[in-house]
Amino acid sequence: MSKLDQYLRAATRDNTRQSYQSAVRHFEVGWGGFLPATADSIARYLADQAETLSVNTLRQRLAALAQWHLEQGFPDPTKAPVVRKVFRGIQALHPAQEKRAKPLQLAQLDQVVRWLDAASETARAERDRGAELRHRRDKALLLLGFWRGFRGDELTRLLVEHVAIAPGEGMTCYFPQTKGDRHYQGTTFKAPALSRLCPVEAYAAWVEAARLTSGPVFRAIDRWGHVGEAGLHADSLVPLLRSILAHAGIASAELYSGHSLRRGFANWATSNGWDLKTLMEYVGWKDVHSAMRYVEAADPFARRRIESALPGALPGPNPA
Repeated sequence: MSKLDQYLRAATRDNTRQSYQSAVRHFEVGWGGFLPATADSIARYLADQAETLSVNTLRQRLAALAQWHLEQGFPDPTKAPVVRKVFRGIQALHPAQEKRAKPLQLAQLDQVVRWLDAASETARAERDRGAELRHRRDKALLLLGFWRGFRGDELTRLLVEHVAIAPGEGMTCYFPQTKGDRHYQGTTFKAPALSRLCPVEAYAAWVEAARLTSGPVFRAIDRWGHVGEAGLHADSLVPLLRSILAHAGIASAELYSGHSLRRGFANWATSNGWDLKTLMEYVGWKDVHSAMRYVEAADPFARRRIESALPGALPGPNPA
């Protein structure tokens, strides 16, 4: 690969590149389309897939096809009026309610951490190094992910050499690139040292037990206790999280996802008096609409507000 190709490749995040490649492959191989495409063929593609794919997936497919044409020097057919009109029609006839991850509550986090601590002690007593390491890793992953509101891909990309601990105060985590860092300036996040459910203590215990000095923080561990060289894949976090929650006795573990830690922290912060500006600065949100998607109202049905305004006794009907 030439230096030019390396720089071009680095300009796009790996997850985005892979999803775009998959989208283009689906258009060509799965549907039988030809590239470069015409506006009419893309409109037919949307119509054929409207009852199979979600609106968000179709939007991502259009973005991938648009990028392919622009990179190859062709006009972008996805901006044609017929394509836009078909897409609006699909939105009208196939409205999709946005699915949001179930937030992990602080009490549930405490329950899971207590289970992980007990399971880790049991594994140590049984000299099961693989199980002990996995429980320590999972505890660090959950606590750091919750208290920092990290995305799943951020946890998988965190490197040991980019973490610094200030004893008794907290830790800093540096990322050369994040989703919101469009200018590649790098972002540093700080996590506090806490008296309970401490992410700093859990991280330090995991790194020491796994003897990590560099490379990815969170890695796979085999049954014999061998820690892998590569970091966990982002797609493995959701099954891992659900497995941890299920073993810890959390009901409906299948409803949680990689965003559950982020949403859980956002809801905990707002219910404890954090204003939206402070929350956005802490988590790293640049757009208020993105932040609001993660925050649930403390009284979502307005029940308490309405009940508090109701009179003690409502007047009965007038007698005939």
